[in-house]
Amino acid sequence: MSTFTKTILFTDTDGRARFREESVPLTQGTPQSMLSEVYASGGYQLRMSPVGFRSTFHCTGAPQWCFILGGQMEIGLQDGSSRIFKPGEHFYSADVLPAGATFDDKVHGHWSRQVGDQPLYTLFVRG
Repeated sequence: MSTFTKTILFTDTDGRARFREESVPLTQGTPQSMLSEVYASGGYQLRMSPVGFRSTFHCTGAPQWCFILGGQMEIGLQDGSSRIFKPGEHFYSADVLPAGATFDDKVHGHWSRQVGDQPLYTLFVRG
């Protein structure tokens, strides 16, 4: 069976954002065009971040896919690690603030930034 690797940015049990990977089965379609099931979505949004953009630590407001269309995006975590996503790459951003928690920029969330000399173009698809 073929699968699609879904990179997920999530909130772990300690309230900190982490990355993990999950396999999505491609059980529909034909051998030439393997498909997953159809998932519901809540709309999409396009974004352009200029050269030099960098956010502060924040949590994702609502789970969403982030697809890199152009430029490069770096996501940094509280543990000091980071990952760079290039055009054609993606992640599922689901590092929401834990229920009942008050946001603490020393514990929760991630930061993002544009990398390199090209603006960052992204497509967000709500889960």
